[in-house]
Amino acid sequence: MRPVANQIVSRLAKSYKFPSGSRLHLGCRLARPGLSPAQPPSARRMTTSTTPPSPVLQKPLRLACVQLASGADKAANLAHARDKVLEAAGGGANLVVLPECFNSPYGCDYFPSYAEALLPSPPSREQSPSFHALSSMAAEAKVFLVGGSIPESHDGKYYNTSLTFGPDGALLASHRKVHLFDIDIPGKITFRESDVLTAGNKLTLVDLPGYGRIAVAICYDIRFPELAMIAARRGAFALVYPGAFNLTTGPLHWRLQGQARAMDNQCYVAMCSPARDMGATYHAWGHSLIVDPMAQVVVEAEENEGIVAWELDGAKIEETRKNIPITTQRRFDVYPDVNDGKIRFDEPDVPK
Repeated sequence: MRPVANQIVSRLAKSYKFPSGSRLHLGCRLARPGLSPAQPPSARRMTTSTTPPSPVLQKPLRLACVQLASGADKAANLAHARDKVLEAAGGGANLVVLPECFNSPYGCDYFPSYAEALLPSPPSREQSPSFHALSSMAAEAKVFLVGGSIPESHDGKYYNTSLTFGPDGALLASHRKVHLFDIDIPGKITFRESDVLTAGNKLTLVDLPGYGRIAVAICYDIRFPELAMIAARRGAFALVYPGAFNLTTGPLHWRLQGQARAMDNQCYVAMCSPARDMGATYHAWGHSLIVDPMAQVVVEAEENEGIVAWELDGAKIEETRKNIPITTQRRFDVYPDVNDGKIRFDEPDVPK
């Protein structure tokens, strides 16, 4: 039947003269026995579960990643972070992101000695100088601030925890790293965060009044696309990852992971790394970057300290999703919807 149909279409095209430069679009559907053309089989019906609000980003937002050089002096690290946050805000940033473990060196040997108690919330200045420094930075700069991450201590356990503050200095959300960095690449790198750290147990969405919603996760969390997929389907316009890839995993996967999460979810992705310090025990890759909804890296740092920024535009998200409409083409009759299961957005005893 299909060859005959194709011949008919070909003859029709030849029998009609079209104006110069015009294009002909012809489609042919063959009826199947027992099926009405107006009623496609249910097995081919394309569905989505949660439809994100439109637009997901209510107005343009300038996002800045601060690729920070940190050392052993926590007070100096906090003061330096303040200077860079103010510099980013002076450049027009509305949302500023700091790196993973920005207040301390990164490594299992350092987590316990630099850890701060964040509970009960809010903690005192003596309990958590980093909490109060971040709150003050956000309020002084009048920006939303994803405070990278800091080592947290609670009930004899240690966590890798990110705190997000609003322009008034109020804590908006906290995220404890869900997936701990336990890898062994022979001859390259072996690292086991689980020797010291305890994993968090929730996905973190943060509402930024006037703009929309972001998701925050930390470093190794980016390798698990389920977190990003759920966040995007629940309206996140950006996925924000403070992270510290190394000189083995960085050149392999840092950029690739950012582009993959942006492509999968058709939203912005920001990845903020510490600056590289070859005198430290852990050598960060650097290359903080921002990826747009078409998975293009729009701005990227090198390995040294610096700030990279980009204006996020909701129209870019809408255009991408209109042109490549995977949101309405998913086949939940063929495979399960990750957004339609048991999802944890809260857990007991987290800073709030």
